[in-house]
Amino acid sequence: MKSLVNTLSTSLIAAAVLTAPVTFAGQTAVADGVKKALGDSKVNLSFRARFENVDQDNIKDDASALTLKSRITVKTGAYNGFSVGAEVDNVTAIVDNYNSTRNGETKYPVIADPEGTDVNQLYLQFKGSKASFTAGRQRILHSGQRFVGGVGWRQNEQTYDGYRLTYKASDAFTLDYSYVYNINKIFGPRGGASDEDGEFHLTNAVYKVNKDHKLSGFAYLLEYDHNDNKSTSTYGIGYNGKFGGIFANASYARQSDYKDSNKDFDADYLNLELGTKLGQVKVLAGYELLGSDNGVGFTTPLATLHKYQGFADKFLATPGAGIEDIYFTAKTKVSGIKLSATYHDFSADEGNADWGSEIDLVAAYAVDKNYSVLLKYASYDADDHSTDTDKIWFQVAAKF
Repeated sequence: MKSLVNTLSTSLIAAAVLTAPVTFAGQTAVADGVKKALGDSKVNLSFRARFENVDQDNIKDDASALTLKSRITVKTGAYNGFSVGAEVDNVTAIVDNYNSTRNGETKYPVIADPEGTDVNQLYLQFKGSKASFTAGRQRILHSGQRFVGGVGWRQNEQTYDGYRLTYKASDAFTLDYSYVYNINKIFGPRGGASDEDGEFHLTNAVYKVNKDHKLSGFAYLLEYDHNDNKSTSTYGIGYNGKFGGIFANASYARQSDYKDSNKDFDADYLNLELGTKLGQVKVLAGYELLGSDNGVGFTTPLATLHKYQGFADKFLATPGAGIEDIYFTAKTKVSGIKLSATYHDFSADEGNADWGSEIDLVAAYAVDKNYSVLLKYASYDADDHSTDTDKIWFQVAAKF
């Protein structure tokens, strides 16, 4: 572990020296700064064991997986504003009666947690008083991860190879821009689906009107090297606010074909939410539309998709007719246990198809600052889309 820290710190020193007006040799002040950066280096360990079972009507055998994610994260201290970060993940299957998308076990339903060891992050970062710049493999999460996220629910996280600039012009306004040339997908370090190359421009701007109201704007230009028809441009706006005891969220976006795509479409996205607190229970009602045009549905390929449209993951790809999701959520806390229940009703944007309904239940408990447990259940009732599916998870996590 110390060897890894020293290796990363050496990279930090090399980068920082290039920005210094004098050479490293013989400079006592520089040596003291480097020594402090080494001393400020931090190492964190985390482990996440999860049992997942999938009962899917059109597949005879249920899938069962018991996987363990082990992670080591190293972050050096700063020298002249520069630091280096690295993160390595290993996913091991203890029970492997499932289709990981890579193990060839197609007689089982998919549980997208393939085994392997992967460099999750490796970056050089500079932080100034108002701006920060990060180069390398990194985590990029925008807002609620509806358009750009890390899919952190899966054992192998989605990260991005590229360059990111964040600029905080004031306490009210922040601009976040990334140029990404490779997306490290959740399917592990090996296999055809593990990486997606291209030119991806990810822009998000946030303006805080006051403590109760926030506006945002975003633009996502995705050009894929090996799948032209997947290329899209998306422009949108968002609002988050509170009116006394009522909170409201709204967002709208327009998506079109981009660059060399042979598709010809302009589809809309709309999300509206209203919520409040009734005693000890927080309730929310929402409507989400991923529209359709010319037989093409609005897509969010970089999103943390598991978070949206049901935990059963039946809509990871938007149907060509689009999808409307009307949902209701209730959350509370009992004896330190966080409880939530959500009901979804799905239908097509174009035509009269009924996409089914789903119930999601979650119970989560933090034992202390290091240990937590989670129990989760999803039941999808199919109609004109996919098949009936039940999923259950039990998870234990530790971090140090």
